[in-house]
Amino acid sequence: MNFLFVHQNFPGQYLHLASWLALSGRHNVVFVSEPNENHLQGVRRVLYRPIRASTPGIHISATDFEASMIRAESAGRSCIELARTGYRPDVIIGHNGWGELLNLKDIWPRAILDGYFEFFYQLEGADVGFDPEFKLFETDKPRVRAKNAINLLGLQVCDRGHTPTLWQQSTYPGWARRKVRVVPEGVDLTQCRPNPDATFQLPGTDRVLDRHGPPLLTYVSRNLEPYRGFHVVMRALPELLRRHPTLEVVLVGGEGVSYGMPPPTGTWREHMMAEVGDGIDPGRVHFVGQLPYGDYLSLLQLSSVHLYFTYPFVASWSLREALATGCCIVASDTAPVREFVTSGENGILVPFFNRSDMIERILELLEDSERRAALSRMARNSARDFELNACIERFVSSFLPNEA
Repeated sequence: MNFLFVHQNFPGQYLHLASWLALSGRHNVVFVSEPNENHLQGVRRVLYRPIRASTPGIHISATDFEASMIRAESAGRSCIELARTGYRPDVIIGHNGWGELLNLKDIWPRAILDGYFEFFYQLEGADVGFDPEFKLFETDKPRVRAKNAINLLGLQVCDRGHTPTLWQQSTYPGWARRKVRVVPEGVDLTQCRPNPDATFQLPGTDRVLDRHGPPLLTYVSRNLEPYRGFHVVMRALPELLRRHPTLEVVLVGGEGVSYGMPPPTGTWREHMMAEVGDGIDPGRVHFVGQLPYGDYLSLLQLSSVHLYFTYPFVASWSLREALATGCCIVASDTAPVREFVTSGENGILVPFFNRSDMIERILELLEDSERRAALSRMARNSARDFELNACIERFVSSFLPNEA
């Protein structure tokens, strides 16, 4: 069969699925995206570039919508050229949120269009208004509602949809959930696995961490920002360092903003260091930026206790990878996390804003190696529920019922 993937940042969420289909030898895989340096064996790239920039001064609530419509037209033009070569996809799979899927049924009306519906924005019950430190103003409400415009158009034009978790599905209106099925994103258990011999070299230094050194607290986020609890973690560090004098901390993440608002000035790391930096020993707290994937996995394999915090928002891939690696996890007791972590079984959940509870649970685990080991084993075992190949095969079987 002919599978066409569409995502502005190739390969996006489809790294494993597109590779699996291409390497199976049974399917033709084409991927439409903006240019980048990424490559997947057996996958043909078709590139597009936005036909123009967004309009300066456009109404703030229309900014995302206009950008998505520009992407829809730009991706559509490349697909028209692709269709002129005689190419006909049987299935089109892509992330609905960028707008690129919106015009593709006009080009290939008989193809099955399956959109990734990641999150439906709402004013209550999810990320917006969750953190009292960041107020929701009345003027913000129209902008939040408008962010669903492409969501709603996608629900109209797509034949079907998929989303990775029950919680993400639950953010959609009841009438829409019938169209958006849950397709778990898997994790590679052969790559993400415990390794007692792992080592990690602190970037920019000659120092190598291993299991013979001091206990290690780890935190990972694409960017260091409040949506992933960075501010909560930073405010806990001075007391953790004071009460456990040998503890070391490695924080992984970039200086940008993936979600939410930027700080008033500078970066969130700079903002939080200005607040709590006097209580943080730079010899024990290491900001390592974004890591190569292999180094990131080595760090997880060394972790004594791993922190994962998030607003009620899309759960990070790193949570599944930390479970598969066998991390002893302390995580926020928020709805997306509860789908993966059961407190006391394969991790420990603490209220997002209860800093003292988080500190006590971390210290207890650092003093109880048997408890840490038991939670680590159960974390690894629970990850088997979303083993990568099994998840891929279930997804593909929805298109190819005779090949399940």
